[in-house]
Amino acid sequence: MTALIIVLAIIVLLVVVAIGIYNSLVVKRNRVKNGWSQIDVQLKRRIDLIPNLVETVKGYAAHEKAIFERIAEARSLAINAKGPAESAKANNTLTDTLKTLFAVVENYPNLKANENFLKLQEELSATENKIAFSRQFYNDVVMDYNNSTQMFPSNIFAGMFGFKQAEFYNVPEAEREAPKVKF
Repeated sequence: MTALIIVLAIIVLLVVVAIGIYNSLVVKRNRVKNGWSQIDVQLKRRIDLIPNLVETVKGYAAHEKAIFERIAEARSLAINAKGPAESAKANNTLTDTLKTLFAVVENYPNLKANENFLKLQEELSATENKIAFSRQFYNDVVMDYNNSTQMFPSNIFAGMFGFKQAEFYNVPEAEREAPKVKF
């Protein structure tokens, strides 16, 4: 009788541990989804700001049509990107085209002093900071989740219940080089 109680207690303990591990994996997977969603929200915010910024600059730099077209193309790629890798590439292209836009702005002193432009530029800068933070948060929760799917004993349950590793948000190799500053 005592042996039966001990065996039942061990079985109950194992079931409780299994439920705890499964629930932990679900929570971590949902944190990854939430982290990606936060990046997506900030990227959408940036995408929504760009037309206003472009329209403000267009009034001053009407002959810079090629830049506006490249920004529109890059924005479209960013809107249609799927997943962290494709989104990283598209948004880095968008960032590069925005740098070109701001280089054009340097040639228009009246534009740099325009109140609407300054507000939009400040808003875009704040959004860029939020995007950077969201990317960092996302990669942190991905690391925690991936560790759980790979470490014993949770890796057993991850495999049994189809928990797959999440993809990190990576910066393309070309973007890793430090910018060259010339005076």
